[in-house]
Amino acid sequence: MATIDTASILAQFEISGNVGEVKPLGNGLINDTYHVITDGENDYVLQRINNAIFQDVDLLQHNIEVVTAHIRRKLEACGTDDIDRKVLQFVRARDSKTYYRDEADRYWRVMVYIPDTVTHEAVTPEHARDCGRAFGNFEKMLVDVPEQLGETIPDFHNMELRMRQLREAVANNAAGRLDEVRDIVDELERDADEMCQAERLYREDRLPKRICHCDTKVNNMLFDKQGQVLCVIDLDTVMPSFIFSDYGDFLRTGANFTAEDDPDLSRVGFNEEIFKAFTTGYLESARDFLTPIEIELLPYAAALFPFMQCVRFLADYINGDTYYKIKYPTHNLDRTRNQLALYRDVRRHDQMMSAFIHSLLN
Repeated sequence: MATIDTASILAQFEISGNVGEVKPLGNGLINDTYHVITDGENDYVLQRINNAIFQDVDLLQHNIEVVTAHIRRKLEACGTDDIDRKVLQFVRARDSKTYYRDEADRYWRVMVYIPDTVTHEAVTPEHARDCGRAFGNFEKMLVDVPEQLGETIPDFHNMELRMRQLREAVANNAAGRLDEVRDIVDELERDADEMCQAERLYREDRLPKRICHCDTKVNNMLFDKQGQVLCVIDLDTVMPSFIFSDYGDFLRTGANFTAEDDPDLSRVGFNEEIFKAFTTGYLESARDFLTPIEIELLPYAAALFPFMQCVRFLADYINGDTYYKIKYPTHNLDRTRNQLALYRDVRRHDQMMSAFIHSLLN
């Protein structure tokens, strides 16, 4: 904070009231976020956009503006009360944009702070069902967005691309680590064709892309003090994708019994209770707009994301740890083995998942 002149940055935005205190907010890994306390009607959230990751900030903010405006119109049409607590509201800068670029080429935005809210880090069955319902409803409200949105991170969840990156890493063997992981590479290659089916189905016009959140973690949702979901937050990755991105990525983290880098593989496993709760909530909201093939492939989505993350961790390990931050030399290898163990356990639940989804629909 000492090197950032928050007063001059905030002066670029049309906020009301006098600024009192500015203090760090949350524990996000991508953007720097601050709570701006004022003597006016609203407090605010000041956030530095990480333009190393989100390189087209104009596209990023346009996506968010379109999505939040569309959700607000939907809530108004339904006569929803307390709408300002149920959709994010961005403050315009003096030039009418929803972001400001400072002299150091840092990008900033301001949102109205939603008070009396909580976020959760732990995934319980109750929270999983709430999240499933909320993320499904989020997608449902956006099925008729009136314009095409762009990809804020191109090919973010493109499995074919991730396999190409792994094969390039294997071919180059930059860190000389291939021999020790050859068995993992071979196992992933055996299932690669099946795991890349979403892209093929899309090219055949059998699978649609929709506006998805693409970062469906429990802490990307605000709850009120009574435990009710208010709104989905952290909209930077909202973009066209397969619904598998929202469904599968939540289960990858939320339904693993342990953290993704736990080296003790005996603790890794697929939590059926979380799967059932999240799926129940998700289909409560999403079944009305999902196509039969999207529903049929939900078990595939649950397997796809640990597979994809395993591929990404392994490619980085072979490359010499050039992408993910590591805490020790075999950190990426432990992550790889963890996600591979989770993938294997998810596949052991294929029949259970299909039967449970069928039971919900009937």
